[in-house]
Amino acid sequence: MTKLLEVQNLTKDFGGLRAVNNVSFDVQSQEILGLIGPNGAGKTTLFNAVSGVFRPSSGRVLFEGRDITKASLQKTASQGIVRTFQLTNLFTDLTVFENVLIGTARSSGLQMLSAFLGLPSDRQGGKWARKKADAVLDFMEISHLRNQSARNLPYGHQKMLAISVALAAEPRLLLLDESLTGMNPTETMHTLGHLRRMREAGLTLVVVEHNMAAVMSVVDRLVVLNFGEKLAEGPPSDVQRNQAVVEAYLGVEHPEP
Repeated sequence: MTKLLEVQNLTKDFGGLRAVNNVSFDVQSQEILGLIGPNGAGKTTLFNAVSGVFRPSSGRVLFEGRDITKASLQKTASQGIVRTFQLTNLFTDLTVFENVLIGTARSSGLQMLSAFLGLPSDRQGGKWARKKADAVLDFMEISHLRNQSARNLPYGHQKMLAISVALAAEPRLLLLDESLTGMNPTETMHTLGHLRRMREAGLTLVVVEHNMAAVMSVVDRLVVLNFGEKLAEGPPSDVQRNQAVVEAYLGVEHPEP
């Protein structure tokens, strides 16, 4: 495998608060990497810095060897890095199909409004976008929800729809921020299966997740953050046995006097 993403000594400050401190790691092509850590460890901040939501204070981010440290969210998306958010970022008044259709705008080269309205100048592209949206719904096994309003979906299904919208953009690197949150066990198992199928199809994923049993079952490697710093990195079996990781999650046990 080859390096797809390189995070080099990345730091992000907010005034006097250092949320991420000198973090480095690589993501290999067609890998599922888990990014874990206690609440407040800096995971979402790191995602935001990598994807262009905001600019790092220092360090570099390379995608396929190209420096994208200063790139905007729109620019990184155009290069193939697509992310989801902890809170679903859906058009709640639109249907499931319409949300995914809008997600195809980057990969189809269509203007979002033209793709949605099917304007004459974009009729051929609009036809392709609709086929793509249906294919994504089939892949995610939510075609039966096609005509339902996104607003009326249970929260777990909204999370699956958010992944579908991201997938419709045909990413090369998909960043999933707590995408399993709110799912019931059946939905979680189905989604984990979809993530494995995405990797088999050639997609690379970085997953932030608090459901440790779920993330351990699907990732190839883990990067553990604690107080904004990288605490550990390696295969899940090694990280599970790392005493520093155990202490970060569970706290240090002190013997009774």
